[in-house]
Amino acid sequence: MIPLEYPFRLATPDDASALADLVDFAGEGLPHHLWTQLAQADQDPWEIGRSRQAARAREGQIVVADCGQGAIASLTGYAIGAQPMPIGVDMPGLLRPLQELENLVLKSWYVNVLACYPRYRGMGYGTQLLGLAERIATGANLDEMSIIVACDNAGARRLYERLGYREVARRACIRDGWQTETKAWVLLTKKLGRA
Repeated sequence: MIPLEYPFRLATPDDASALADLVDFAGEGLPHHLWTQLAQADQDPWEIGRSRQAARAREGQIVVADCGQGAIASLTGYAIGAQPMPIGVDMPGLLRPLQELENLVLKSWYVNVLACYPRYRGMGYGTQLLGLAERIATGANLDEMSIIVACDNAGARRLYERLGYREVARRACIRDGWQTETKAWVLLTKKLGRA
């Protein structure tokens, strides 16, 4: 991991509640939909979300912006391996197009979640977090960044395209019970220069 400077730090399990909020916000309700499907009859879907985010924090997969009052923005990402992930019959339909797109960008650093609470938008946190992601990727000897975004998420697309990301593929969104207007997922990539 690269050194992080204020206001950025690695997330901890204590950030789980804010991280679940941020992930669901960035995912436009898809994470909560999935957590609801995983929940037992007496289980709160948000508890599943918090538990999953705490686990990712323990694995060092999440960087947050924290100006002293807790996480206000977050970046979750990881290196995609050299082999495509199998898409078995047990994979939920709504996740299939996302995995198909991920399988197109092997050996890239994948931005799984980039999120910021609305009141902190426009302050540069997204741009700075993507810059950190690129430094992490370069440190891991990866030459490409990748991200998947909903086709109708114009604000996110503007940010990514302004920073050099370009559309390379798209897949139709399979709603599978998820209430959304999203019609397609868009895969964006950016080649990283070597110093």
